[in-house]
Amino acid sequence: MRTMDEPRDGLKGLPRVEVHRLGPGMSVAELVEVYRRSGAYQAGRLQQACRLFCKMLSDPEATVALTLAGAMTPTGMGGALATLIERGLLDVIISTGANLYHDMHFALDMPLAQGNPDADDTVLHEQGIARIYDLYLTEETLLRTDEFVREVASSLPVDRSISTSRLHKELGDALAARGCPDGVSLLASAARHGVPVYTSSPGDSSIGMNLAALTLWDKGPVVDPSLDVLETTAIVYASARNGVVIVGGGSPKNFYLQTQPTLWQIVGIEKGGHDYDVQIGTEPPHWGGLSGATPSEAVSWGKVNPEELPNSVVVYCDATIALPMLAATALTEVGEREHRRLYERRDDLLADLRRDALAVLSDGKS
Repeated sequence: MRTMDEPRDGLKGLPRVEVHRLGPGMSVAELVEVYRRSGAYQAGRLQQACRLFCKMLSDPEATVALTLAGAMTPTGMGGALATLIERGLLDVIISTGANLYHDMHFALDMPLAQGNPDADDTVLHEQGIARIYDLYLTEETLLRTDEFVREVASSLPVDRSISTSRLHKELGDALAARGCPDGVSLLASAARHGVPVYTSSPGDSSIGMNLAALTLWDKGPVVDPSLDVLETTAIVYASARNGVVIVGGGSPKNFYLQTQPTLWQIVGIEKGGHDYDVQIGTEPPHWGGLSGATPSEAVSWGKVNPEELPNSVVVYCDATIALPMLAATALTEVGEREHRRLYERRDDLLADLRRDALAVLSDGKS
């Protein structure tokens, strides 16, 4: 039987858990550092995510993407993302259309209101109020935003297809032209700073509904999802290293990750997989759903570079808690980066991908 005087070597070499030492006036970055020394469970994972986000932002060869699902912008989160864009801390965004639609409410000075998740929804409907959990917005806000979308889209050419990045650039420019200040709208800030914004399911939002309605009157553009697939793949192909922050999973998650299989599986160009992967969500992997799919699972699909798997972390947390802390840490620790203005380079990047894809095709035939 071992005595108390005998050494215990089972924990040798492992970092010791310390008690939380907090103080008044602590910054978010300082709190994250506390998580490093004594964080467990998802606090520890959040600290890893913050460190990894700063690491990918500090990599001069890395292009940094954000995928956005869930109802994030109705909470006002668009302001935090706009700030990251303005500091050069995001290079490309793939979002649900709903997040972009609700982002426009704030830009058009039609904000949402704090409500009650236990309200009688029949009564709210009779009052012309729509509910997103504990957030309220009015029917008037929806109709005025719809009118804005149709007004902007009607000015675009109807004789050729466009990508969603072009559509969102036009919407962002129009918001800025109406006086939307910095730090308010994801779309307006992205347009100002050349950050391309894509929607993986163009028809699955009020923006898509308004575009579809315009076709009834022979107005507005036709959005071609194939252009989105090619543009995002060209952006990934052109970058020496690629990183992503995935918020909430959903369709945007796979739309970004699939750029790697598009290259090796379809086009025949081996890129090796993404190099950095931060995921924030609440879906566990054991249901087999894509939103719960881990970076390790993504390795099996060629989406994540197996040699870079240590540069990945999943934080199982409400994104309205974790994402602001991630953003605040990056703004404190990294500050800003040079804007890459990928929107303005899309045609050149796509031409490079087309040239090399044709060369691979030609070699295969020979």
